[in-house]
Amino acid sequence: RVQRELELRGYASKVMVMPASTHTSAAAAAAIGCEVGQIAKSLVFRAQRSGDPILVVASGPNRVSTERLAQLLYEPITLADPEFVRQHTGFKVGGVPPLAHPEPMVTLVDEDLLRHQTIWAAAGTPYAVFSLTPAQLVEMTGGRVCRIT
Repeated sequence: RVQRELELRGYASKVMVMPASTHTSAAAAAAIGCEVGQIAKSLVFRAQRSGDPILVVASGPNRVSTERLAQLLYEPITLADPEFVRQHTGFKVGGVPPLAHPEPMVTLVDEDLLRHQTIWAAAGTPYAVFSLTPAQLVEMTGGRVCRIT
């Protein structure tokens, strides 16, 4: 599904299935052979008042501050549970890609990802990834670049 979405949108990226799990940023970086900072991890949060899903694409080593997200989005934010993630993305935690979701969602992109020429994102399973540029990530998600820590 991710490969099809990439092709439909005109991106040349190819989904790669890795022999080892890419479930965590450290595991993904080890499997790919890149820096952990090049891993674009897709995390889903839930806006507490509206109930809306919020996608945060963060650099691998960074911890997302829910206080910072609340400031950016003007409402309290919590990390979503696995069922909420699957419902709104169509994917399980550990393989959530930054695109190919059933419906668009508010997306925030970690400014630290822009430091790299190439970044890597999950492609729907804990073993699948694809490479892209930070500019492509912002374009494909319609994301707002900001500090998330």
